[in-house]
Amino acid sequence: MLATEIALADGHWSRLWGLLPVAPANFSQGRGLWIVPCRGVHTLGMRYPIDVVYLDKNGVVLHAERNLAPWRFAPVKVQSASVLELPAGLLTETATTVGDTIEVRVERKRK
Repeated sequence: MLATEIALADGHWSRLWGLLPVAPANFSQGRGLWIVPCRGVHTLGMRYPIDVVYLDKNGVVLHAERNLAPWRFAPVKVQSASVLELPAGLLTETATTVGDTIEVRVERKRK
């Protein structure tokens, strides 16, 4: 399991801000940000490195960026449907690689 608490960024502002307002202490193992739709990310303004997983529409890993440092641009992957941002080191720890299938489930809170 890559994460148990995944925030969904599926609107203009949530995709734009991404993890910028999240302090390093609040983005630890078990957490993640799923950006939909997304073909590429940057870490401009970030204070910590992250792992980045590019997924196609079926959840297959197309590309992985390990330990993407702050103030960097990750490559743009036009085939990508979404990107999963995770704490740095997690992809190596879990041996996640291109071709793996990732299942992302979002539970909407009921009112």
